Amino acid sequence: MRSSPYRLLPLIFLIFWMLSIAPRAFAEFTVKEVRTRDEGDMLVMDADIVYGFSEEALEALDSGVPLTLEVHIQLRGSDDWVWEESLVDQRLRYVIRYKPLSERYLVSQIPDEGGISYVTRDAAIAALGEIHGLQLVTGERLRELGGPFEIQVKASLDIEELPLPLKPIAYLFPSWKLSSGWTKWPLEP
Repeated sequence: MRSSPYRLLPLIFLIFWMLSIAPRAFAEFTVKEVRTRDEGDMLVMDADIVYGFSEEALEALDSGVPLTLEVHIQLRGSDDWVWEESLVDQRLRYVIRYKPLSERYLVSQIPDEGGISYVTRDAAIAALGEIHGLQLVTGERLRELGGPFEIQVKASLDIEELPLPLKPIAYLFPSWKLSSGWTKWPLEP
């Protein structure tokens, strides 16, 4: 006697339902806030980024794998088309790494060789998400072009900078594809 393929249907639905309610590891990058201010005749930006790393990325970090992060910042006209050139287009690159001999985490901006050392991983990740006093454009240039403007910010893990044996895994598994996506913030006068 042959079994009907429909007999497995309830089991398949049960498996999909269990997978849908199973707790997921929270891994997400979020641009929490962007603020601008005038310093002299220069527009300056501060930003707070929350880096919610996946368990796999944190495990790699704790094993000595440096993680490279990129913050892409654009200042554009609010009504500009995608293909129009941005007024400001900057990429900030940071590396966070664990130093096992000193049992500290080092956060440094690329291309600088130095960095700041932190006792805990959470403190290092929190510091990584703080951008203060980034000079964007002169006030004269903004007045010349008119407005309104918006700042677009995107933070992401650069998997191209991972060690070669880890790259294929990073490309295949979504737990390594960490990005905030583009967030838009109106330029505050």
